[in-house]
Amino acid sequence: MSASGGTKAIVAALAANLAIAVAKFVAFVFSGSSSMLAESVHSLADSGNQGLLLLGGKKAQREATPQHPFGYGRERYIYAFLVSIVLFTVGGMFAIYEGIAKIKEPHAIEHWYWPVGVLVFAIVAESFSFRTAIKESNEIRGSLSWGQFIKRAKAPELPVVLLEDFGALIGLVLALGGVGIALATGDGVWDGIGTLCIGVLLIAIAIILAAETKSLLLGEAAGVEQVEQIKAALVDGDTVTGVIHMRTLHLGPEELLVAAKIAVQHDDTATEVANAINAAEERIRAAVPIARVIYLEPDIYNAAAAASGANPATTPGGDTH
Repeated sequence: MSASGGTKAIVAALAANLAIAVAKFVAFVFSGSSSMLAESVHSLADSGNQGLLLLGGKKAQREATPQHPFGYGRERYIYAFLVSIVLFTVGGMFAIYEGIAKIKEPHAIEHWYWPVGVLVFAIVAESFSFRTAIKESNEIRGSLSWGQFIKRAKAPELPVVLLEDFGALIGLVLALGGVGIALATGDGVWDGIGTLCIGVLLIAIAIILAAETKSLLLGEAAGVEQVEQIKAALVDGDTVTGVIHMRTLHLGPEELLVAAKIAVQHDDTATEVANAINAAEERIRAAVPIARVIYLEPDIYNAAAAASGANPATTPGGDTH
């Protein structure tokens, strides 16, 4: 994904959530609605999450060092994983606690126009943020479904913002439903039930985010299309006659490591092989620009050795999540 697209979506979500968090908390003070308190904490947690994503993006831009020779690209994965933890604890667990407390000791909602008005405002503001995330995602999503995009994206920012905004909109509808039923029936228990549902929703989204970012942290191969492009770029049919086996690994969303054992002619000189490797690296970078770290090992093709060196369980190209 483009870093600018991800940053634009994050900034839009941050601006919306800060304004919404303040409005929801004011509504809670005047109405005493537990749904509004849970939603204000939810929006505050989301604001903190967007701050974490921006911080991760900034830290990932640091230059490689002798201690970290492959750079800091995975900082973005670490901060995205922290987002899932914050969403689970600060958002989900707090909402469940508040919902249970309200169900045990319900009380009527005062000044109903505050929570209703703020929730309507929040739905409108969150919709604009969600629209920005959808627009930026569509530029790189291609023919993938939304589920496939979230599972296969190597850059975590847009999937995180998409899930956060989607969860926020559903949460707002749940809060509005809880407040509306509580007002219609005069029973504050419904406000607590709405709050409890918000907590369950946030925890579910946090678990999804944690699973996806954990896979990225562990290390994922390039996508199938990129693997095929790299293989095609490696072979020139002259000096490099084939790919014996190959491994790819994302060092970050926009940096790929390629390690391959390539077949060369048995009578080629060392100079010819070295020139062929340099040319192959240039072709790979032209075909897949994010392939920035490339290690190629020349060898004479042997069917038995190739079979033993290519472990089907770790064949590159498939997504691990």
